[in-house]
Amino acid sequence: MKFSHLRTAFFAMAITSPALLFGQFDPMAVPTSQSQPNRAQQTPNPATQDAGPNAGDVGQAMEDKMFLRKAAEGGIAEVKYGQLAAQKGGDEVKAFGQKMVDDYTKLNTEIAQIADSMGVMLPKAMNKEDQMEYDKLDKLSGDAFDKEYLTLMVKDHHQDLHEFRVEAASRTDPTLHDEVVKAESVIHDHKLMVDKLARERGIPIPVRPRPFPAPTS
Repeated sequence: MKFSHLRTAFFAMAITSPALLFGQFDPMAVPTSQSQPNRAQQTPNPATQDAGPNAGDVGQAMEDKMFLRKAAEGGIAEVKYGQLAAQKGGDEVKAFGQKMVDDYTKLNTEIAQIADSMGVMLPKAMNKEDQMEYDKLDKLSGDAFDKEYLTLMVKDHHQDLHEFRVEAASRTDPTLHDEVVKAESVIHDHKLMVDKLARERGIPIPVRPRPFPAPTS
């Protein structure tokens, strides 16, 4: 590519000013960098400018923003569900629900601060799916409420833990990364607690699929 660029410049000079080109050209002279600058080296290559880490950084920034919005939605729902459990659940479910309210209120505040520093607008209410689940829970009571709430919490915490671990493993903003790792530890503790409560009531726990065995030669 560099050589074709030089040939184009050379022929352009020959057409526009042949006297200038051939009258001053000395085949025995050795051009220096001062008298004959290398135009090919000075001309930026758009392809190399567009490539590089910038595209990857932009993509990761978008993923971080999407993660923050989803985490905020989930956190709002966990507080709302927990408030219902603290009011309507049995003793153990009531205590777990109150812990969800306390822990997720704190996590939501910290996530909002990170989002604000990154210029991310967060949702202020539950999404439609979470609102439907809330309405369903609100109509239940007693043992039916406990089982439905714990089933939901098992599902949510297994899924959330996976998503927070994926985000923590990505090349993300350092401040966000620290918050994600911190939240991951809290969610892990919640998962252990709700799994125990669910097993005591015969509620199935998701089983992580075993990896495929390595091929043998």
